[in-house]
Amino acid sequence: MGDVRDLRSAASVRRRDAQAVVGELVVQAERSAPRAVRHWVMRTIADADVGGAPNQVVELLTAELVSNAVVHGPDGGDVRVEVRIDGATVRVSVRDTGGGTPTVGHPEPTAPSGRGLALVEALSTDWGIHPHRDGKTVWFEVRTDE
Repeated sequence: MGDVRDLRSAASVRRRDAQAVVGELVVQAERSAPRAVRHWVMRTIADADVGGAPNQVVELLTAELVSNAVVHGPDGGDVRVEVRIDGATVRVSVRDTGGGTPTVGHPEPTAPSGRGLALVEALSTDWGIHPHRDGKTVWFEVRTDE
C-alpha cells in the first residue's frame, strides 16, 4: 500500500484533555488507501467507545472522502486524515493537495459514481470544505448520541 505514517504520539490515541481524543494518519493517495484509513478510523473510534450506527456512519463517510482524495488528488500524493472525538461528536478531516472544489453530485441512478458527498451531506451532522493554497480539507461531524 505504500508508506503509511501514523502521526499519533502514543501507541494508542493521544488525549489532549479528559474529553477529547485526537488521532492523525497520513497515507499515500493510492487505491488501497480508503480501506487502510477506514480500518484505522474504526479502531480509533472504537477505542473511544464509539460503536453501533455512529461507528458505521463514520466508517462509510471516511471511506468516501478518502476515495475522493485518491481519485481527484495527485497520484502518489499524501492524504492526511485527522479524527477528533470530543464528547458526543466525532469529526473526521481529510486533506489532500488536489485542486478544484468538491461539489455535491446528483448523478443518474445508473451512474457508477458521484454520490460520495451526497452521502456525507445526508448522513453527517455537519460538514464542510476548507480550501488551502496547496489543496483542500473536507470534513464531517457525526453525533454519537442521536
